[in-house]
Amino acid sequence: MASPGANDPTNLTVNIDDRRDLAPIMPQGSYGTYGASPSQGRELSLSLLWRVAYEWRWLVLSAIGVGIAAAVLITLLTPLKYRSVASLELNPPNVAILNNEDSKGRESSSNDMNFVGTQLGLLQSRALAERVSQDLNLANVDEITGEDGNRAANTEIAANYVQANTKVKLQPQSMIVNVAFVSRNAQLAAKIANGITDAFIATDLERRYQSSSYARNFLQRQIASTRRDLEKSERELTAYAQQQRLITTGSGPNDNGGDTNSLSGNSLVALNNALAQTQARRIAAEQQYREAMQGGATTETSTNTAVLRSQIAALEAEYQQKLQTFRPDYPEMVALRARITALRDSARVETRTATSDRVGSLRQTFEAARAEEQDLRAQVTRLSSSVLDQRGRRIRYNILQRDVDTNRTLYDALLQRYKEIGVAGGVGTAIASVVDAGQVPSSAFSPNLYLNLMIGVVLGLTLGMLTAIALEFINDTIKSPDDVRTKLNLPFLGGIPQGRTAVPAQELKDTLSPLAEAYLSTSTAMQFVTEGGAPKTLLVTSTRPAEGKSTSAWALAYSFARLGKTALLIDADMRRPAFVTGRENIGLSHILTNTGSLSEHVLKTDVENLWVMPSGTIPPSPPELIASARFAALIEDASATFDVVVIDGPPILGLADSPLLSTVAQATLMVIEAGRTRTRAAIEAQARLRTAGARMVGAILTRYQAQAAYGYGYGQNKDQQYRYVADNNEKKRRILLAVHDKDNHGDAA
Repeated sequence: MASPGANDPTNLTVNIDDRRDLAPIMPQGSYGTYGASPSQGRELSLSLLWRVAYEWRWLVLSAIGVGIAAAVLITLLTPLKYRSVASLELNPPNVAILNNEDSKGRESSSNDMNFVGTQLGLLQSRALAERVSQDLNLANVDEITGEDGNRAANTEIAANYVQANTKVKLQPQSMIVNVAFVSRNAQLAAKIANGITDAFIATDLERRYQSSSYARNFLQRQIASTRRDLEKSERELTAYAQQQRLITTGSGPNDNGGDTNSLSGNSLVALNNALAQTQARRIAAEQQYREAMQGGATTETSTNTAVLRSQIAALEAEYQQKLQTFRPDYPEMVALRARITALRDSARVETRTATSDRVGSLRQTFEAARAEEQDLRAQVTRLSSSVLDQRGRRIRYNILQRDVDTNRTLYDALLQRYKEIGVAGGVGTAIASVVDAGQVPSSAFSPNLYLNLMIGVVLGLTLGMLTAIALEFINDTIKSPDDVRTKLNLPFLGGIPQGRTAVPAQELKDTLSPLAEAYLSTSTAMQFVTEGGAPKTLLVTSTRPAEGKSTSAWALAYSFARLGKTALLIDADMRRPAFVTGRENIGLSHILTNTGSLSEHVLKTDVENLWVMPSGTIPPSPPELIASARFAALIEDASATFDVVVIDGPPILGLADSPLLSTVAQATLMVIEAGRTRTRAAIEAQARLRTAGARMVGAILTRYQAQAAYGYGYGQNKDQQYRYVADNNEKKRRILLAVHDKDNHGDAA
């Protein structure tokens, strides 16, 4: 742009807000877009804890210091304590798995933890503490009981002392128990620790002896009672058997008093056996008799007629042979035939005689067997009735017999148990044995300075962090990029580091400085906020005064110029101007109230491509000028002339200027002072801009050490007006910029 006097540079004095605008914050990440993801919000995270610890480091360090001081004080005030430790090995009782001859000698050690827990409880019991106090005569130790002469009270105090200072611990994966006693007297600690182990072993032995003695006495009483019951039941059994005339022959171990164990039962069994045999003989005789009656040939008959039959067969053969030669009526043939007939008649007679004799003999045998069977059956019937009658009378006998057997079994078991207790009822193996006796400690174990210091540091750190986190959540301010994204729902466009010098304009000229890099990164990020690149007109504003908006506006314009764009910086804060030129009739208020052109009120700086329009004379009503049509036309003309127009607006809350400015600007950028700007105030300011129709593109964070230079305040009360206040240190807050004055005047005042 061709501006009047462009070839004659002069000096322009620019006042950028106040001293606090000159010291932006140190970055917490890179100088561009940095921070955690937006989803973290206000939830506790490692990054949040680290930031809180750094931000409240002096509070945390103070809390740690208090914790260390308290630890040292407690260590100095705590009396010395000595600890003596004695070790015991527990010996669990052996339990026999089986109780027979094959398993004799096979035993298994019980590892039941109930046993161990019981012994640990006994070591800390009240009874054991009282015994130790009596065995060691602790009631007379003034260090424990004082000077009171009451023996009973001293004994109670001593027992409480022993029980309260005894610590029992089981070593892992073992049966070793450590018994520790703590006392202010080293010798007394060792004495009582050893006294506890000795009293524990002695108490166990006494308890076991008393238990076996009681068991023997109890078994003696039970044996006597069972013996009386056994004798009584045997007498009742014998008397009943005599009364009922019952005789039992069974005497085996499995005798159950059945029917066959009496005389009648034995006789019935014998008769049953005889009846079965007789019945078998009768059946055989009957079968033989019936076969004989049917004409069957017997062996005896066959033997007697065998000779005759052989002769008949021989004659028959001879007759048949001669029949081939002679006729049947031949005398020799007739004689031969007569002999055959005579032999046949003899054989028939012989057979009939033998059969008749055999049948008679078999009949007699059959009749005798049947008579014997009938007699035995009658006897069995009579004896069965007798046995059945006897069975009813033996029910009572069997009941008495079972009582006798039961009492005898109990009596034998009690006798056997009594013998076992008599053999094993001695002292036997102790339930515990001493591994290491308690030694007199050479040094105190409490207080432990290093442990107390560690505890003090941990407690101090914990208390300090909790307090810092509480203050962090109570102090609801915008502190990080995450807060910008989550609380304000705005894109984070940059974080501004702390300037190394008090004059940011000079530091910005150092292109390698962190401040210049941060603003250049923000300017680069602005290239992507719209589809066409950086917005043509950008309003830079803040929630409240002194958040660094004027410095940011100048730095952004300077950065755009570094990027090769022609940039115009308009100081639209016509209440408290930030850029003071010392020229009259030049600036925004003049061009809005007169008919001058844009080029008449623009000053070129010594930075290439960068021009400045100061605010001009402070008008009586800045909002009226901003709301005028001439201001909108001015912004449109400026955006057509320059690549980028940066508008430095006043704060939002309490003023109408920035909402009006946001309606004509293409984009609005919020400047937020990290750790100072309240969240509610920032949200309210953003709501005002959005209500006016502002197009919010994002926010940047600044944070700095407050070093007041100008008295600068925005007030909403009637007695608090937004105004410019100067003091004697005005020269310290001015930046000299070389500009081209259209009138080629000299240095401005």
